[in-house]
Amino acid sequence: MTQTRGWRLVLAPRDAPPSVRRFAKRARQRRLRAALPWLVVLGVIALLGAAAAVVYLTPALGVERIEVSGASTLDPDSVRRAAAVRDGTPLARLDLGAVERRVRALKPVREARVTARYPHTLVVAVVERTALAVVPKVGGFTLLDADGVAYLAVDAAPPGLPVIRVAQPEPGDATTTSALTVLAALPPALRSQMVALVAESPTRIRLELTDERLVIWGDATQNAAKVRVLQLSKIDPGHTLDVSAPGVVLEK
Repeated sequence: MTQTRGWRLVLAPRDAPPSVRRFAKRARQRRLRAALPWLVVLGVIALLGAAAAVVYLTPALGVERIEVSGASTLDPDSVRRAAAVRDGTPLARLDLGAVERRVRALKPVREARVTARYPHTLVVAVVERTALAVVPKVGGFTLLDADGVAYLAVDAAPPGLPVIRVAQPEPGDATTTSALTVLAALPPALRSQMVALVAESPTRIRLELTDERLVIWGDATQNAAKVRVLQLSKIDPGHTLDVSAPGVVLEK
């Protein structure tokens, strides 16, 4: 009895009939075409995983330089120290918002923006506070901005900046806010005569002028009327003018 040889369809023996070998070849090609998309997907996943590992887990795209812009009163190195970013830290892993908050904690900094510039640079752009006046302190002065932030100690008052005497200058402090409101209302001609603006409380503000002249200002209301009274009045050296109630002016 003659036995029929069982042919394998995928890998046909060399002595298989041509038709069987052609069938097996086509079967292998169909399987390859069916598997190809999955092989491509797996390859892409492997490449993405390798790329992610390089970006997030190695210093290949890490911080090598921190570039600081906008710093004039501040030393750029102090900004870098405040940023607190280690060399080699992957840029992609940095919490840029947290770095900005650390830089903004520096009192002279009003705004900060941190960006990553690949492959190796962290860019820190700061906007410094602008001094509106100075506050005396032991051994010198402190610069004060329009928000009431006393932010930088200096040995001497910069030219052109008025002196404000406030016990505890800080944002939100009623006395500081009132003093700055009065200062903003003073015209340049009056500021040039001012030795200091003294605010003991929100309702007890006075101007110390040259030649030992004194202006009792009161609170930070009716400022325009008080300025008009001063512009129309002559204060003799050593005398005091009370404009706290501009409708009733008293001179001593």
